[in-house]
Amino acid sequence: MHFDGLLEKAKQCAQTGEHMAIPSSWGQGRTVFGGLSASLLYTVMQSSVNGERVLRSLNTNFVGPLLVDVPFTFEVEVLREGKSVSQMSARLIQNGQVAVFQQGCFGADRDSNISVNNNDNHIMPLPDELPRFPDVAQGAPNYTSHIDLALARGHLPFSGSKDSHTWGWMRFKQAPKQISDAHLICLVDAWPPGVLQMMSTPAPASSMMWNLEFIHPHQSVEPEDWFAYQSHTRQAAQGYAHAQANIWNNRGQLVAVSRQSIAIFD
Repeated sequence: MHFDGLLEKAKQCAQTGEHMAIPSSWGQGRTVFGGLSASLLYTVMQSSVNGERVLRSLNTNFVGPLLVDVPFTFEVEVLREGKSVSQMSARLIQNGQVAVFQQGCFGADRDSNISVNNNDNHIMPLPDELPRFPDVAQGAPNYTSHIDLALARGHLPFSGSKDSHTWGWMRFKQAPKQISDAHLICLVDAWPPGVLQMMSTPAPASSMMWNLEFIHPHQSVEPEDWFAYQSHTRQAAQGYAHAQANIWNNRGQLVAVSRQSIAIFD
């Protein structure tokens, strides 16, 4: 199923209380790709928010494995509805347990005299000049069949590299009808943790907590546009790593900042 169809199904199931299951084509081993589960939770939260309030900050906790082809349900709660800000939470419940928990902060624009321009930029070759990540036939997770990743700096997972950073470009292989914040959430999490390239043999790593902050106002992008991505491992020790990434649109404008806490099982 295409990403847009999964978003529509999530909204329907959240409204009716029906169960939903994710096909293995969106899997990462036996579990659902985390970027997809985060996008689904955001979508059902956003459906309950005033349309003038846009996503400012999103915190996602991957509490336990969300299995592919196994039904789950949504729970959404309005924590507080202020004059300009809505605080929301949502859960994915599978087999009677919370698999993914999310809290989102949605805020409407307000008049302010404070304005600070962002000057972060990147210098990377265009994606057409770069090698693509391996596809599923070469051992990549199933979900990568839906997402194009062009690698600018860093190395492939399990290549024994001394580097821990990843730079590149990302987009959907099948362009959606339009790009929303849900699409961007999915794309940002598509990259493997940078520390995986430091391993010489395959070993798992799992995101525990993911914070994503959105920079507004958003400039409109075309469905087939690429987004630039630069991630750096800030620190790693004792089986845990901390990574931070910037995401730009194809005009070089910063659109999101990502931070992840990752468990490493090497």
